[in-house]
Amino acid sequence: MSFSPDEQGACWREKYKIVPHVLKELKNIGTLAAAFNVNVDSVVKISGRELADYIKKLEITPAELEDDSKRAIDNPKDIFRGVFRCFTAGIAEEWIAADAELRRWMEDNLGLKKLQMGAQAGIIANTLSLTDIQKIVVHTACLPKTQADCFYRRNNLLSFDENGKLRPAFAIDRPNEKAPVHWIIEFSKDDRLDIGGKTYVCPKSNRFIATYDPALFNLQINPNFADYTEREPVDIVILSGYQALSEKNNGLYHLEKTLPLIEKWRQKKPRPLIHLEIASTQDLAVREQIARKIMPLVDSCGANEREAADILEVLGFGKAAESCRRQPNAENLLLAADIIARQTSCPRIQLHTYGFYLTLQNTNFPLPPANNLNGMLLAAVAAASKAREGRLAAPVDITAAAGLPPSAVGLQTVKELAALINDGSFASTGIGSYKDRNIIAVPAIIIDRPQTLVGMGDTISAFSLVGAAAIRP
Repeated sequence: MSFSPDEQGACWREKYKIVPHVLKELKNIGTLAAAFNVNVDSVVKISGRELADYIKKLEITPAELEDDSKRAIDNPKDIFRGVFRCFTAGIAEEWIAADAELRRWMEDNLGLKKLQMGAQAGIIANTLSLTDIQKIVVHTACLPKTQADCFYRRNNLLSFDENGKLRPAFAIDRPNEKAPVHWIIEFSKDDRLDIGGKTYVCPKSNRFIATYDPALFNLQINPNFADYTEREPVDIVILSGYQALSEKNNGLYHLEKTLPLIEKWRQKKPRPLIHLEIASTQDLAVREQIARKIMPLVDSCGANEREAADILEVLGFGKAAESCRRQPNAENLLLAADIIARQTSCPRIQLHTYGFYLTLQNTNFPLPPANNLNGMLLAAVAAASKAREGRLAAPVDITAAAGLPPSAVGLQTVKELAALINDGSFASTGIGSYKDRNIIAVPAIIIDRPQTLVGMGDTISAFSLVGAAAIRP
């Protein structure tokens, strides 16, 4: 079956009309738990001219700028080496600073200006609290007032006070703890960097994250959160926070100590759906253990195209990883999802990239393909709304982008997938079969000049899953 671009677009605009209904269905979710990482983000917008000024001030040589031998922050030069890498490629990465002196340098030179909720668990908990999910329990290793002020004033958004009591997170102050701060350095598409006689044009709005977070480096688990999620009914658990671990700082040990808790969730009856949000993990040994030890235990994983390539790399599929990095098109993303699913035995893999989302799941997965499609449509609207408005701060914000057309690049990618799986109708339905799995795809909505990209992948994965899980027969 062949569709003109106008006909295909009309089909998808019709599908998007279900989003307000899906959003209302989130009232069917009783408890969602979000772990492990919550922090304060200090958001810094940097222009090409400002980046050039930092490079000159720190006397960073062209050879140092282009050195890709390590992706970690040992000195201030490394911060702007990372920004340069991400600015010139239009990519997002997170690098770890392990020295408290670097935090002080960033406070003095980058400042503490625009403070907001950071990290996957924190962003997901805040955003989903704007829905009618009955209870969102968020893990916090540190919760002084600075951190509590970043939580939305929502009574369904809960954490644990210094006495272990479950209370609205915004009202808690554990005064003996220090809030971790991550610097989110954002840059804009088409901005120019002139340095060393060369001109670089940023191909895509994105960000570089510089992280100093001792609680996260040690993956401190709040015993009150662990006890609560082991005892009480929980419908969904969303996990992240492994990306800050490193082998040289006992990261493999800290990763291992979370396995018993995940196993206890798996043994509960009824058993929660467990989703792992992959993040930019620079330590290869930690990344490999995420793939080989965490992913086989969870029900679902979410990643962008670069994170998927990183997982392929540690699984031993370097050629597929390079293809995914170089050209994240329909063929390479489908191959990536298939390899990751088979190598890790994770039942559901969701990839998100520019203008397009793809889910590959086992045929016996508890959430049927139609549910997943509707959850992905909700996620596309929520993510576009976040990009357009700068954040989701009120329930009405979630559907601010409703009615905007699906992207041309997304429509074309779904069409290419239809050809790959030899199913012409897939271009307009988004549901089909690939080998022995269900495949679901959605052309997303693109905001050309986004206000922010922080937490975009978290928003996509979280809304996709909860939207799919909330729909009742």
